[in-house]
Amino acid sequence: MGQTTRVKSLAPILVVLALATAYGLWYQRTRGQVRRSGQVNQGLTAAMLEEELGSRATLVQFSSAFCTPCRATRTLLQNIVTDMPDVRYIYIYAEAHLELVRTLDFRSTPTTLIL
Repeated sequence: MGQTTRVKSLAPILVVLALATAYGLWYQRTRGQVRRSGQVNQGLTAAMLEEELGSRATLVQFSSAFCTPCRATRTLLQNIVTDMPDVRYIYIYAEAHLELVRTLDFRSTPTTLIL
């Protein structure tokens, strides 16, 4: 097999590898991310969330009406806080709190904050 034939036979593999890498990078950039506490507005209060915060921690989930993963996330988070009286779970409809969603720069649901 000549050198030219080897290069030609590797070309489709290299194209597929390049496309898969590009798709992977795009997918990673457009999906959710974990932010450290300094990256989220530190001024969230019980008044802004319209519910009392937990004494140890509060899990705040922002969801939308037609979000299928939101239902599973809600069930999971409710089960997590069941045996923890000092941890609260707050479920917020993003559509009803658009100003807060814009302020926090949320781009997809479900988005969960741990306060």
